[in-house]
Amino acid sequence: MENIAFIQLTERKIELKIIQSRAGRYRVLEEVVNNYDLTQDISKDCLFSPKSRADILKILNIYRFTVETFSASKMIAFASNIIVKARNYRGLLDEIYTHTGINFNLVNDEEVIKDIYQSIVTKIDCSKGTGVYISGYHTYLFKYNRRNVADYVVLPYGYINLSSQSDNFETLVQLVRKELKDSPIVNSFEDEVLVGAGVPFVDIAKIAKKLVRFPLDIDNNYPLTSSQVNKVVDFVKDLDVDKIKKVKGLSFEGADSLKGGLAIIKALFETFTVEDLIVSDATCIEGKILENLVGSPVERYSDLLLNSLDNYYEFKKEGLSINPSVYNMAVLLFKQLKVVHKLSRNYVKPLKIAAYMFDSGKFIDFRNYEKHGYYAILNANIVGASQKEILLAALSCMCQDLDNFNLPEIMKYKELIDDEDVDAIRKLGVLVKLAVYLNASRKNVISDIVCDILGDSIIMKTVVRSDPSFEIMQSMKLSDDFKKTFKKSLQII
Repeated sequence: MENIAFIQLTERKIELKIIQSRAGRYRVLEEVVNNYDLTQDISKDCLFSPKSRADILKILNIYRFTVETFSASKMIAFASNIIVKARNYRGLLDEIYTHTGINFNLVNDEEVIKDIYQSIVTKIDCSKGTGVYISGYHTYLFKYNRRNVADYVVLPYGYINLSSQSDNFETLVQLVRKELKDSPIVNSFEDEVLVGAGVPFVDIAKIAKKLVRFPLDIDNNYPLTSSQVNKVVDFVKDLDVDKIKKVKGLSFEGADSLKGGLAIIKALFETFTVEDLIVSDATCIEGKILENLVGSPVERYSDLLLNSLDNYYEFKKEGLSINPSVYNMAVLLFKQLKVVHKLSRNYVKPLKIAAYMFDSGKFIDFRNYEKHGYYAILNANIVGASQKEILLAALSCMCQDLDNFNLPEIMKYKELIDDEDVDAIRKLGVLVKLAVYLNASRKNVISDIVCDILGDSIIMKTVVRSDPSFEIMQSMKLSDDFKKTFKKSLQII
């Protein structure tokens, strides 16, 4: 296990992330972001002002102290190549190294695409698609297939410099469309997934969710539609910057970048003629983290959901943790009882998440941990599953105890779930709890189960490594809930 520090310097912020890495997985120990604005220095005088240099040095000296506090074994620092527009950028980097010992590497366009691509493909479960990343001064488009970047193009407009081109929104849209129309990426687009990353995508999706009253507050994997973008255009076109800043949840750049970012996104919808795209909260700094982890990238990409759950478990597990065993048992129960529960494969991912994270609520409070697991799952940054699947998993985890089933509360999410889903939530909750009880002694006693369905009863035969008395005793406590949910009595031998 080791701690690694990552520092990113851009024209709008300096970000520090300190991560703990173990077995090719990681968790964030500390995250600090300090915002400022170098765009005036870059665009007007092409020189970093003495005040800007002093501010950056002050922030980095504090970051260096934080890195030492966490005993980071190494530090990786990189800077946006936009800073080379300032004639004294080299002097700034030398001054930083002299005063802080931090050596910044400048990233070129190819590295930006590699970093954002690495981050996207570990967040969005799609092996083929077109990615778009909007930065302050450029928009990056790239095609990827089978985990490789096949082609890319860099447009000269980002959310900062586009906004300065005109006060007319439609003019900005046309400027971007003109750049897009002859792009080989656009011309080779074939009804594939379009994935958007960067500050404008996340902020505009936040506004869109408020406008359509979307019930979940999860940024990654949000399907942003063309009609939602048009609603955002209508909402913000007459608002000044001060009013936009009052919109809750937007990033520091949100208000200033909204017009330019929105124009780029609208142009993308019009040029690619798609009805929706997938918003990812992928970042370049996360791409750098993934690049520097020990572990096989093939493993990370082969099953995003399982890797995400393993990553969560790696830093939560204790000596007697049984999460993988509960996960495997729940999947086995789902298969064995298919003719009883009659649920489609659409519910496999929610089951897997709820089973693997069945005890996640215990880190909040042991009492009624099933209920607390609902909040833990919704806020665990799970990838490899849709937002609906994550919601169903959270509700299923809560319904390990059927007393927690509250239909009025569940119907807050009626835009996402239907009557079939409500029925599935109960069934998945009972299956997860049964999987937990079948691992009650925490010694992996039961290696397999075989279910015989006889009329109104189910006989569950266990294949064991040792005495399963404790597992059977605990599991039979669930017999009433099982019969209420599946309309069959349960017997375990």
